[in-house]
Amino acid sequence: MIDDLDQALRKLFIRELPIKNGEVDITFDQPRREWSSRLSRPTLNFYVYDLHENNKLRRSKQWQVEYNDDGTATQRRPPVRMDIHYMITAWAADPGDEHRLLARTLLVLLQLPFLPDDVLPERLQNQPAPIPLEIAQADALVNATDIWSVLDNEMRPAVACTITLALDPYAPVTEPLVRTRELLTGQVAPPQFGQPGAGAGHDSFWAVGGTLHSEQPFENAYLTLVERGLRVAVQPEGTFTIGQLRAGDYTVEITAEGLEPRRHKISVPSESYDFEM
Repeated sequence: MIDDLDQALRKLFIRELPIKNGEVDITFDQPRREWSSRLSRPTLNFYVYDLHENNKLRRSKQWQVEYNDDGTATQRRPPVRMDIHYMITAWAADPGDEHRLLARTLLVLLQLPFLPDDVLPERLQNQPAPIPLEIAQADALVNATDIWSVLDNEMRPAVACTITLALDPYAPVTEPLVRTRELLTGQVAPPQFGQPGAGAGHDSFWAVGGTLHSEQPFENAYLTLVERGLRVAVQPEGTFTIGQLRAGDYTVEITAEGLEPRRHKISVPSESYDFEM
């Protein structure tokens, strides 16, 4: 995706500087000594000198779950937010031309908190959030002398630009929801005749889950298992789970703010526990 980011920057600066008739070259090269010696016209160079994960934007949850209308759930890892660090330098035969080009570059960047959507190539169109820019921060390019030494070139003024991209190396996993779960309790090894527990069987309990569907939004919904007087919480997305049930028939009462309570019969086990509000 870094090459897509390069395309976006090229398009942005051709439009905003503006650059007409190719009077300024835009490059994305290592500014080594032999490279700079071959330049024949004013050049604005964007060199990626570092990249690392943005820990401040790291999500605390390792997985995000989206519930689909077809009764499945999509589980996905949140994307990794990466900081791409550019060192922007201007190159021209006259130092005054370099300074003017660098100043114009700063003016373009400082007015933009985010990369404009209309310069983004297709592969950057689906970013989960606007792409932020940080310009000329004090903690950026603190090792500029080391960078120029490695590049074997003379040190010159540079603008540090950090762009944060969301990279998604994880493919979403879509699977059916677990509707019914059976728990068997009992002694693992059968006791010998005459010993305590001989003749005892297994107990079977069920946990069931479902979803409330409604064409209208609802709030503060909950279920009541009438036979037990048990109140069951409903999640904001409409899902619920009822545990510790024996096989049999039950009555569920659905209550939500602004709606009349409704009762439904359920059988445990069953293929579905979804209800229409």
